[in-house]
Amino acid sequence: MTDIQETYVTTGATVWLTGLPSAGKTTIAHELAGRLRAEGHRVEVLDGDKIREFISAGLGFSRADRHTNVQRIGFLAELLARNGVKTLVPVIAPYADSREAVRKRHQDSGAPYIEVHVATPVEVCAVRDVKGLYAKQAAGELRGLTGVDDPYEEPHTPDLRIESQNQTVQESAAAVYTLLSERGLA
Repeated sequence: MTDIQETYVTTGATVWLTGLPSAGKTTIAHELAGRLRAEGHRVEVLDGDKIREFISAGLGFSRADRHTNVQRIGFLAELLARNGVKTLVPVIAPYADSREAVRKRHQDSGAPYIEVHVATPVEVCAVRDVKGLYAKQAAGELRGLTGVDDPYEEPHTPDLRIESQNQTVQESAAAVYTLLSERGLA
């Protein structure tokens, strides 16, 4: 019988990517996840759409429901991070107080937390329109679209601000990777 050596890097952290719909959050998260996994890190991507489908099914898009959704995701992220997983969270999380509560949860447990604002302008997001949300809103078929007819409170002091319209996905992911490295997390 041979010894199996653990090859995973065990320092966990949460990287919270916030921004408007179609800003590039999920694309950047998956690019970064691939790089981290290739280096032996344990990585999970907590995609907002998947969480809504499985963990937050039944929640609507009122301020209270959005807050509840963000807190559920924050709980999962902190749990994973303090157990050695790099947890990448591409979620709109439109309200500053909700994001601050997640940051505090991480601080209280000692789990590293990095907030990344994917600061893509709404005009660029509307052109990308990955899920067709902007087109539906413009046609009057959708109300409450974050950044259009529902608020998005931009982070005032994120750990990193990415303007995805000015760089490639690889460059955006590399910027997050650099920050993780500078903090001893990659």
